[in-house]
Amino acid sequence: MRKITIKLLKTLPAKYVTTGVILVIVLFAYGIIGSIFIMRLNLIDSIYYSVITMATVGYGDYIPTTGIQKIFATTLALGGVALLAYVFNIILTNFQEKMNKYSKGAVKMKAIENMEDYYILCGYGRVGKVVFEELTKRNQNVILFEKDEEIIETIEESDSVVTIHKDATEDNLISKLAGEKCRSVIISTGDDVTNLFIVLTIRECNPDAWIVSRASKEENYSRLRKAGADKIVSPELIGGKDLYFESTRPHVLKLTVRHGVDQLYDEFKIISKHGCNLENIQYHLPGIETPLTRKINTMELKDGKQFRDYLEKNTDQKDAIENLYKIVNNTHSHIISGPDRATFHKLIKELEKNEEILGINLTKKEVAKLTQKNIE
Repeated sequence: MRKITIKLLKTLPAKYVTTGVILVIVLFAYGIIGSIFIMRLNLIDSIYYSVITMATVGYGDYIPTTGIQKIFATTLALGGVALLAYVFNIILTNFQEKMNKYSKGAVKMKAIENMEDYYILCGYGRVGKVVFEELTKRNQNVILFEKDEEIIETIEESDSVVTIHKDATEDNLISKLAGEKCRSVIISTGDDVTNLFIVLTIRECNPDAWIVSRASKEENYSRLRKAGADKIVSPELIGGKDLYFESTRPHVLKLTVRHGVDQLYDEFKIISKHGCNLENIQYHLPGIETPLTRKINTMELKDGKQFRDYLEKNTDQKDAIENLYKIVNNTHSHIISGPDRATFHKLIKELEKNEEILGINLTKKEVAKLTQKNIE
């Protein structure tokens, strides 16, 4: 019983426990002093009388007879009842809060179980917010670990967004979640020591997890690398969007192709059909390593339709794009992000039926050699 009581007291907020103890001492002191001077009892009997009256047991062996004695006994008994009600109220309130917390936790875990795959994001600060926006903009499932409750309350949860109010360095839940269904763990807190500890925690249980960590200081790159981080990024140098791209690197495809302007929309339909996102297009000038890059960042089919309609209405713009395609001999690369490698395999198979694919994930030098052959 003593162990259960101690365990229960430990779960209560410190201020409630302190207040309860003070009230018990005050009421007990009142009972002893009143019993000695009003009930005319000795010290031992005063302690005994105070306890049975506060506990509303009342064996009847000491009966108040005078008015002042009756008033004293009544106030002591009422004080005991009020104190008992206070203690029970605190216990029940704390129990209800715990149950609500466990219930919410169960709902969150169920939502995570229903996700086919997801990203884990640790930290929702200046950088983490950018990463979070990039992920949700692409309809990715996100599990956010954030220890600041005020920040957690500002984020709206959904089927694809689950927030966990925990310090990732103090809980092993993140290690359990960084398993097969986790595409990538993105650690974006501003403290390199915290990031290092999280990397170690995850890597210990998940040797195959893809971990991308933020590093505020360049000298910590090697430490994070040795701890098990696959990619280390300094947002001070590149920014939160690049942190997202590093996290998706296993699922980003560079496809070098050759086709004309008229095939643009058909190509876009295939990319959109497979749930992939066209991040940008690189136009390769013959023999030159650095391409001309145009950011696209879309996965909506309606965007492709709008662009097609725009070119049909604006022939001068269409002529300009056709001239660009002539300069690069119709050779360009698409940077495509997608859910997994299996999807990319299906995407490539279908694109092969509609256009010429020159290479997959070619380096700049390899593309430069390829385009050099076109002019020799």
